[in-house]
Order: sequence, then C-alpha cells, then structure tokens
Amino acid sequence: MTTPDVRARRIGTEGEPVVVIDHFVPDPHALRVFAATQDYRPAGRHYPGIAATLPDSYMRDQGALIATIAKQVFGMSAGLSVLEARFSIVTMAPSALSIEQRLPHVDAVEPGRLALIHYLVPDKTGGTAFYRHRSTGFETIDASRRDPYFAALNRDLVKHGAPESYIAGDTPLFERIARIDGVYNRALLYRSSLLHSGEIADGVSLASDSQTGRLTITGFFAG
Repeated sequence: MTTPDVRARRIGTEGEPVVVIDHFVPDPHALRVFAATQDYRPAGRHYPGIAATLPDSYMRDQGALIATIAKQVFGMSAGLSVLEARFSIVTMAPSALSIEQRLPHVDAVEPGRLALIHYLVPDKTGGTAFYRHRSTGFETIDASRRDPYFAALNRDLVKHGAPESYIAGDTPLFERIARIDGVYNRALLYRSSLLHSGEIADGVSLASDSQTGRLTITGFFAG
C-alpha cells in the first residue's frame, strides 16, 4: 500500500502554506464506487455544482493525518472540528455562473479555518489556482481586510467587468500566484482565507455523473 506523500510549499508574497498530499487515501476507487450510489443535490449558492454525502469512514480514516498537518504546518494545536465534508461535482455552464462564481473567492475570513480538496478523477482534472487581487495586493482576506477588499473589488468590476467564464489565469483584476494540478488521489490543504478558484477549462466535461464529471471531495475545518 502506498503511503501518503506530504509536501508543503509557500506561495505568493504573503508566503501562505499550501500542503499537497499525493496518495491521500489507500483506495480512491472505493470512494468512486461509493460516490456512484449517492443522491446529488445542488451544493448551495456559492458552489457551481452538486454535492452528496461521504461515507462515514472518510473523516475517521483521514482525520488524524489532517490534524497532524494542521498542527505541524498551520500551527493549530487545538483539535479540529469538521464544519462540512462532501462529494462535489462542478456542473454549471459558464453562461449560468453568477459574478461571484467567475472570480476567486475565500471560504472563510475567520481565523483557524482550513479547507481541503481531494481530486478523484482518474485521468486528472483541472486543479486549483491561487490569486492576488491586483488593486489591494491581498492574497488572503481576513475579517480586517473584508470591507476594504470588497470596496476595491466593486470599483474594479465597474471599471473592468468580470470574466465571462470560469477564471483561468491572470485577469485585469487578479494575478495567479500558484497553480496545482488536479492529480488523481491528490489532496490540498490550505487556509480558508486564501483567494482561490477551481481550474475549470473551457470545453471540460461538466457532467453530473460522478464517474465522468469533475468529482472531488471538499472539506472545511475549524481549529
């Protein structure tokens, strides 16, 4: 059995850590088999797709590794609580996206929050990109930056407009500072305050079938 390969790197001028974990689970195929049996529903206002329930064993089996990384890389010594963890599939056509879904985003501005994405497409899929907001220079958005960031972003949108599709690379509003490929059974762990977006290329499959679509697991944690 291949053991997880954990590597931490720092990105951007703010030097935020992003942890890349290859061979994250011992049997990713079993997760895909389970995913095929689930009932998928719209994932909510922010996520451009659908979501379904994970097997109970997922967090039980992966929780210790996530907690170790949270302590050693992110300095979170307290126990982690799982805010949400689910299968996710991007299904929304570019023409149906809201403005927010066409821009980089953060998952939370509160301290002590981490986000996980686990890629489950065997032939590799679009990964995750991280961004700097050009007019403020922000790469992370915490509570103190939230109001000035959104004020500047609204001015930028009036001047430049928003992308017409999923963001992919540099734009007049944002500079891409890092990109990590969506390799099968790779997971990423990073602070939820990092500006980021999924890499959804034009022409990529947006199928709702877990066996042919962009199947991932997304998780959010507080410590």
